[in-house]
Amino acid sequence: MLTKRDFTPVTIGDKNFFSNHYRKYPQVHSDNTFTNMVCWNPYAHYEYAYVHGNLVLSSTIEEKTAFRPPIGNHDPRVLEDVMRLAVSEGDENPLVVIDPASKAWISSLYPGLPFQPDRDYFEYVYRTRDLAELPGKKYQTIRHQLNRFQKNCMPVIEPVTAKNLNEVMEFLVRWCEWRQCEKEPWLAHERDAVFYAVSHFMDLGLMGLAIRVNNGIGAIAIFEPLNETTAVVHFEKGLPECEGIYKAVNAETAHLLLDRFEYINRESDMGVPGLREAKMRYQPDHLLEVYSVKKEDLRNVLPSV
Repeated sequence: MLTKRDFTPVTIGDKNFFSNHYRKYPQVHSDNTFTNMVCWNPYAHYEYAYVHGNLVLSSTIEEKTAFRPPIGNHDPRVLEDVMRLAVSEGDENPLVVIDPASKAWISSLYPGLPFQPDRDYFEYVYRTRDLAELPGKKYQTIRHQLNRFQKNCMPVIEPVTAKNLNEVMEFLVRWCEWRQCEKEPWLAHERDAVFYAVSHFMDLGLMGLAIRVNNGIGAIAIFEPLNETTAVVHFEKGLPECEGIYKAVNAETAHLLLDRFEYINRESDMGVPGLREAKMRYQPDHLLEVYSVKKEDLRNVLPSV
């Protein structure tokens, strides 16, 4: 029987283990990526267990614990153990980040189990070529803004490498001062996450680009492969020195990834209205849906609990 004692905190030293497991079982949602977990660990306290060839993830945010469906060979025994543990140790929604494939598998075993869509954590997936080329009338306004930025700001694009990581960190300090991260708890958590990503950039095998304007870095993006067809953009930050710089970093990231990935996952909007509007403005190819399950509903399909 799986217990909380079987879990261990996710640390940077687990990189090879996660890489090897995800090579066998590629992920589609950014929340399960190793980079996401180690960068956001001070906030979400990620842990994992490895049971019968399956990886089981948990997170604890503000003393509320939730579990993910097992990642592996679809062993019904492991799934039942996770569901039982979710009932005994989880919060009111103890099984989360259930992607469509996991939902179909769980439904085949527990046909009466209801799922709740977590719209705030649906991820926006775009065709890389659309973001790179901005074709047609639907992108006309964005193209005009991007052209104006390129004309007025004379940007210089460069990759993030070991040589400019210190400058990237200095840029992030300026960005956080501008956004007043200390006054907003969520921004403070995001600051810690992106600082960790840059501090461990080479260890995590990340990719990135920087845009220089006025002889200094004005924007950055940090990204990596999610699976064979999709890259995921974890962080995208810009200063307000030049209007349109966010549109530029978005397009330049797509240009860089165009020959390698068909899709770009730009993560969720977390329920932020302005962010949701901005992401929809770029016309996603599709939204990657995720679901959660309530504790009382798990009890109903596990009557012995």
